[in-house]
Amino acid sequence: MRHNGRILLKVGLLLTLMCATSLAQAPQQQRTLVVNGQSGQASVVLISGRTFVDLAALARIANGSVGFQGNQITLTLPSSAAAAHTPPPQPEPTPTTGLSREFMKAGIETLAQMREWATTLAYAIQNGYGVTDNWVADYREQAASSLRLATAAASTDSDRSALQLLNNEFESVRDWSNKLVEAKKSMDVGKYAVSPNALRDEPLSKKIIACGHFLATMLAGGEFQDDASCH
Repeated sequence: MRHNGRILLKVGLLLTLMCATSLAQAPQQQRTLVVNGQSGQASVVLISGRTFVDLAALARIANGSVGFQGNQITLTLPSSAAAAHTPPPQPEPTPTTGLSREFMKAGIETLAQMREWATTLAYAIQNGYGVTDNWVADYREQAASSLRLATAAASTDSDRSALQLLNNEFESVRDWSNKLVEAKKSMDVGKYAVSPNALRDEPLSKKIIACGHFLATMLAGGEFQDDASCH
């Protein structure tokens, strides 16, 4: 094989017709053909102890090409050295703008855990159920665990900006939760049982709800935005 990998096969018209007739009559087999380290399936015919391979398949496996002009067939193959030194395809770089898919999934899960924490606590307070530090700690830790996963998934500038808002929401829910636990200890939760909206209408509750709705919309949209409710 020449260094440029170019092979010229000059075949006489009579010989071509004879070979074509013989190949048409012989049974074909599918074999694995390896060329310059590249493998693939090709049709193979055995005639009188000689092996004939489909030329188009050979070119395809070797990343070459076949050309026909008159009674001349031109088979062009890359050289072995060039094929051996062809670098493997590189993975696509991680985008540095917009929200990454992994962060979006982790962020949405974090919001869901914080929502469960807040709504369960609110329901317990409004209905006079027992609320203790240990009981609340289970919900808080689940939300904190999801937030840690979102932190690990943040890979773009937008992810990191959105992560700050998620952290702010977590801190707001934690402050609100601590406030309600202390109110339960001091028996100062009767006002929340009088009206179903009493707890929801408090400034911190409104802030948490507004930020949660904003973050859910932003994460679903895939583009970072900011909102005063999350600060």
